Amino acid sequence: MTYSNAMVSKVATTTVVLPEKVLEALKEKSESEGKAVEELIGEALFRQLNIVDPEAEVELHLELCEKYLREAEDFLAKGDYAQASEKTWGAASQMVKAVAARKGLELRSHGGLHKEIVRLTKETGDDEIRSLWQSAISLHQNFYENWLPPEIVEWNVNDVKKLVNKLKGLV
Repeated sequence: MTYSNAMVSKVATTTVVLPEKVLEALKEKSESEGKAVEELIGEALFRQLNIVDPEAEVELHLELCEKYLREAEDFLAKGDYAQASEKTWGAASQMVKAVAARKGLELRSHGGLHKEIVRLTKETGDDEIRSLWQSAISLHQNFYENWLPPEIVEWNVNDVKKLVNKLKGLV
């Protein structure tokens, strides 16, 4: 394993070298559960080390959200709208998971994310949460279809940034 310690906020980053077979299995599980590889690794480490700390889980989701937003901006700058779409979707889903983790909830599916958006919209009385979430869903679909014009991708990315800022207020 290669280790480099760089602090981002209170989160350390590291590089892990894995056999191709393990990485492929990790990618398959990531796709089947609709989770980022980094998220799965974080969850596995929490379990392995018996860390039951909602604050650490919230922090993981917040840091992944910020990481994906930065990556989305990089892809937008390169004109790679499909990848920008997926990274932005990832940021939105991580932010929703952060809010849920704050309440001690774990979201394990797209359906769980959607139900959490319903709960948050009802709890806050802010219907804009639901409509901004629709932009994230559209971006997720665009990753697979790549049919959205660049302008709509950019507008939806801005919608997701607005959603992220709204939800940060709930963390």
